[in-house]
Amino acid sequence: MAAPTTAALSTDDFWADADRHLIRYAGAGEFTREIITRAAGSFVYTESGREILDFTSGQMSAILGHAHPDIVATVRRQVGELDHLFSGMLSRPVVDLARRLAETLPEPLEKALLLTTGAESNEAAIRMAKLVTGKHEIVSFARSWHGMTQAAASATYSAGRKGYGPAAPGNFAIPVPNSYRPDFTTAAGELDWRRQLDFAFDLIDAQSVGSLAACLVEPILSSGGVIEPPPGYFAALRDKCRERGMLLILDEAQTGLCRTGSWYAFERDGVVPDMLTLSKTLGAGLPLAAVITSAEIEQRAHDRGFLFFTTHVSDPLVAAVGNTVLDVLVRDRLDERAAELGAFLRRGLERIGQRHSVVGDIRGRGLLVGLELVLDRETKQGSDELGALVTRRCLELGLHMNIVQLPGMGGAFRIAPPLTAAEDELTLGLSILDQAIGEVTSG
Repeated sequence: MAAPTTAALSTDDFWADADRHLIRYAGAGEFTREIITRAAGSFVYTESGREILDFTSGQMSAILGHAHPDIVATVRRQVGELDHLFSGMLSRPVVDLARRLAETLPEPLEKALLLTTGAESNEAAIRMAKLVTGKHEIVSFARSWHGMTQAAASATYSAGRKGYGPAAPGNFAIPVPNSYRPDFTTAAGELDWRRQLDFAFDLIDAQSVGSLAACLVEPILSSGGVIEPPPGYFAALRDKCRERGMLLILDEAQTGLCRTGSWYAFERDGVVPDMLTLSKTLGAGLPLAAVITSAEIEQRAHDRGFLFFTTHVSDPLVAAVGNTVLDVLVRDRLDERAAELGAFLRRGLERIGQRHSVVGDIRGRGLLVGLELVLDRETKQGSDELGALVTRRCLELGLHMNIVQLPGMGGAFRIAPPLTAAEDELTLGLSILDQAIGEVTSG
């Protein structure tokens, strides 16, 4: 029997129901104790009337801000015309989006599979890579996050590996080239990433059973603490893959579509991946993802019977949204805007760093910026407690921040405002962050 519709619950009853009926899915984390009623632009609004500046773009996805009028208009129109189809049927929004994505990318990337989430797109890419190479081993960064489904989770090392039984066989991790916390160093104490990469693949070769299929990595590790490998690294990584007959898969769930100041983060390195996965930013907050590869790889996969037939593959509603996202990105030149706003944001963070000695490092690109808090700049000793306290105080003051807390790294903020944010909104966020750090460290 269907449950009866109820009137709006009191705040206490709402949280009692949440605690009683929701499965907690954030590990040791808890739900933010705010009831969100609406969102617009760079802000979310609570039932109690609070306005909270969203420095995470939702789940790092709403690159056009919340409730962008063009997205709202597309959803209203499309849901009344064509929302969902049998997965073997095609519609114009799907083919248009596949073509337009190819037009934003260098050759030979021209074939797209439209899905719903980042985990799903990585799952499909890994599945395709295994099929076309006839191999099964996957290499990823040691602080990676690629999703929570089986193959994607097996290639994820930043969290969530303990207690779930065996991962997919043949998954290997390589160290992250972290310039702030180098493990292999030059005589000058700087990161020696070439020696690190050579050592990593010596270990991979020793462990491999001769079945290396692909390397799946993020151009900037977001959940890993906004860590950007140095220039030249990805060209060298591509060469390591080529030497072993591996495919290079780049996961641009958070970096793709203008967030870093260019359409794709990999453009900086002049390296074209064999496969590109997109999600988050592609739907600007709605569930849309893609795998994009070459015609040659797609043909080989098809010849071998590639199967990834899901309920919401090639859905027209979200494909129409994806087309609108591309419209806005191009029309408003949001790649340029992300670069300009990113420079503005970084200057503000650097001023905060000058005032507070707990700011150890500022890094990232465009509007994906990391700020790492430490107890001591010389030793770079991190503190999970410090990060949690600053995060909590920011929320109390009206700023939603996301802190990454990984063993041995301390706390790093992931700052990712919408590409449509105004300078005065960034200034407001910087002011709140400055105040929160000051109050926490003085208290």
